[in-house]
Amino acid sequence: MSTEPGTAADSASGSASSSVNPGSVRAVAKKDFQDAIRSWLFWGLSAFFFVLMAALAGFLYWVNTDNLTTISFIALVSQVGKLIIPLIALALGWKSIAGERERGSIKVLLSLPHSRKDVLFGKLLGRTAVLSLSLIIGFLIAMVAVAFAVSEFSFPAYVAFLAMTILYGLAYMSIAVSLSSLTRSTTMAGAAMFGVFVLFYIVWNSITTALGLLMSRGYIDGVSYTTTFAGQQVQRQRLPDWAQFINMIDPGNAYQNTITLFSGLSSDRIGTSFNPDAFPNGLPFYLEDWFSLLILLFWIVVPLAIALYRFDRVDI
Repeated sequence: MSTEPGTAADSASGSASSSVNPGSVRAVAKKDFQDAIRSWLFWGLSAFFFVLMAALAGFLYWVNTDNLTTISFIALVSQVGKLIIPLIALALGWKSIAGERERGSIKVLLSLPHSRKDVLFGKLLGRTAVLSLSLIIGFLIAMVAVAFAVSEFSFPAYVAFLAMTILYGLAYMSIAVSLSSLTRSTTMAGAAMFGVFVLFYIVWNSITTALGLLMSRGYIDGVSYTTTFAGQQVQRQRLPDWAQFINMIDPGNAYQNTITLFSGLSSDRIGTSFNPDAFPNGLPFYLEDWFSLLILLFWIVVPLAIALYRFDRVDI
């Protein structure tokens, strides 16, 4: 029998639209985290991140022992993390709520003093804690190998990289848990997670190429600029600002740009690079590194806001 919002399953915590209870959120998050520890998921992820970081440090040391810095290490790991972190976050968030609904245990959970908002926030915090703490343990243990491998180790840059990686994981966890709350089965949730991955790693990465092709064929007006090439002034075209912004919305690009912003990498670039000649009046604010942080926060807040609104109204 279905439970409508505001009926028996929610009676202990008031209406479905009641305010969030921090104690209730902590209880849901704690149980979620403890379940992950009991299944060895947490320790498995910690070992994975440690092996990944140590292996990449060893590989870079073996390839280039004379000019290996923390920056060059972060540049490589950020490319790997850009792919791996979303996969792990989507996999962790896949069954967070959809699995409970499919098994029917969500009704038991809501019969306790937990509102739907408490469950949603608790699941998000619990799964994020699993990912974040495993990243912290893996990164900090591997730091010994990284410090040994690089010629110039920067602890602030390394910690900033870890912090931005956690924030990046939170963005994808928010997307995953939010989608899980909007689906009735793990099959539908899994299809949604696959769709998100395809969107950002196949479709979105092809948009800039497609827009460049349209510009070259005259369907989009490009912006002309003069630059120096081989000692001569040459005329070139770039995509308009709005097209550049579409590329910046990708969470992966925002992640790499925020690494550059917070790790004090000076002129070294990890994220999106722009030719200064193409922007003689300076970059628009929405192409600056600091705005990428707002984009990353957008992917945390907006999916969660949609889920909070919708999950209160779905038929459990």
